[in-house]
Amino acid sequence: MKIRIKFAKYGSMKFIGHLDMMRYFQKAIRRAGIDIRYSEGFSPHQIMSFAAPLGVGIESLGEYLDIEAVSLTSTNQLTDALNETMVEGVQILAARILPDTVKNAMASVAAASYQIHLKEGTFPIPDLQESAAAFYAQAQIPYTKETKKSIIEVDLKQGIYEMHVGETKVLPDMMSAAAAMLLPEAEADCITVPCICMTVDASSSGNIKPTVVFEKFCEFTGCKIPLSNIQVTRLETYTNSAREGEKRQLVPLLLQE
Repeated sequence: MKIRIKFAKYGSMKFIGHLDMMRYFQKAIRRAGIDIRYSEGFSPHQIMSFAAPLGVGIESLGEYLDIEAVSLTSTNQLTDALNETMVEGVQILAARILPDTVKNAMASVAAASYQIHLKEGTFPIPDLQESAAAFYAQAQIPYTKETKKSIIEVDLKQGIYEMHVGETKVLPDMMSAAAAMLLPEAEADCITVPCICMTVDASSSGNIKPTVVFEKFCEFTGCKIPLSNIQVTRLETYTNSAREGEKRQLVPLLLQE
């Protein structure tokens, strides 16, 4: 049976790369006693796939992992068993048995939502709300993209589905929005800061990095803010449930049918 697992990644674990996270989950699944299916052949490996690899330094509340299990008592039991093996900075949020017809998480990704806030001590962007609205109102946002084979001009606006300014709670010592949302005991220590929220194309053919959007926004406003002074948090990862020719309908990967 196919099982989709949603998890969060924050704190010091945000510096662990994609391949190391894959190895981490392989070991965690063994320790948790999950009856996972293995591939056949001379070198059998656990059948699993991640949705959209997360850049190093980015926190997330919407990461996804697909596995195939031989047997399963319940998704709640799986979630509890995995959480008992998790280190601080990784938390299993939910799990769901998928219909056999659903494509794997990586092939299903269409978009992702993010929020970006400035780290403590960074000079704030003047008139943030108005500036973000004016930036998003542009008819085009040209960007020079370097690929392995060539340099091409793309229009970022086509892949920015939504953008606005909001507020988020963060833990001052970590400047972490994800930790503030996941750790109830830390609520009293949280502070509220402004953040830039966006939903962008995350498909394999048109993936847009939130940091690229932020850099273009800074260029638009004339502000010089290094990427080391911001914290990016992925809030959710989506699939597009619309049929061909229909208007885009973004659905969280956990709810994919």
